[in-house]
Amino acid sequence: MSKKILELRNLKTSFRIGEEHYAAVDDVSLDVHQNEVLAIVGESGSGKSALAFSVMGLHNRAKIEGEIDFNGRNIANLPPSKINALRGKEISMIFQDPLTALNPLMEIGRQVEEVLLLHNKKMSKSVRKKYVIELLNRVELPRAEHVYGQFPHELSGGMRQRVIIAIAIANQPELLIADEPTTALDATIQAQILDLINELKDDLDSGIILITHDLSVVAEMADRVAVMYAGQIVEIADVYTLFKEPLHPYTRSLLSSVPMNDGTQEKLHVIQGIVPSLQNLPREGCRFKARIPWIEDSAHEDHPELHEVKPGHFVRCTCYKHFYFPEESKEDQEDVITEG
Repeated sequence: MSKKILELRNLKTSFRIGEEHYAAVDDVSLDVHQNEVLAIVGESGSGKSALAFSVMGLHNRAKIEGEIDFNGRNIANLPPSKINALRGKEISMIFQDPLTALNPLMEIGRQVEEVLLLHNKKMSKSVRKKYVIELLNRVELPRAEHVYGQFPHELSGGMRQRVIIAIAIANQPELLIADEPTTALDATIQAQILDLINELKDDLDSGIILITHDLSVVAEMADRVAVMYAGQIVEIADVYTLFKEPLHPYTRSLLSSVPMNDGTQEKLHVIQGIVPSLQNLPREGCRFKARIPWIEDSAHEDHPELHEVKPGHFVRCTCYKHFYFPEESKEDQEDVITEG
């Protein structure tokens, strides 16, 4: 097993609404290893980006509890000066919207240089410019010397995303967080960006947290997958196991709602309801219970925990043992689980 870079222990991130605090990330424990891609998947509102921003220390007013252990050091609730020394150097982030992440009034080259100036003040101006152009070439931007002097609005979406990646890798971070890095890109550019991130992972030997709702991206990129719902991790497994033998009702529902190319699907499954808001989130019992009302209450745990069903494969709540899709018979579904 490669070196463990990051370990989250009972991480809880809460936001104040009115007079109360509500947890968007609730008792999450995860680890990330060197040269590994850990994908975190789930619908919008599941808490994926809140988790990523917690690791980066980007929540200004959130209440952070638990531990964020980075290379043996708890970085949760570090003062700004100390988290700034890590952020952009040892831990970096690729944001999902490069147009808002980039300064529209600053040339591309100067924006990439900023992260170098912050963490490497001794680098001369000429060396810095040369290195930035090397970075722009490394992320496969055409005519890097010309792009250096351009502004964000002069670049395409794919080119802006490459600039964001260049900024993220400028100081060769050990941990790279990619938050929906291909959301607004067409399929061809998306594939190029994913290939680039994979190449950089191998070159830098970094650990990567990939935040996404796109299961095709997960299948292509991930080594392990954590499925997140309503602030909690409901299933963790290696990518092959998760796609081959998904167990939690939410994971199975997600996979059944996506078109497959093997011709086995007659009809796509539609997940009932939506992810509850923070204020309406059930804090007791199975949080997915309301969206699978045909499953008996007795199938759920009162205090659902992650159970290790196989080495490295964890599932929350016992409801997975009794789950079946309403369009199929209960007996058929139970046979599938028994065989799996």
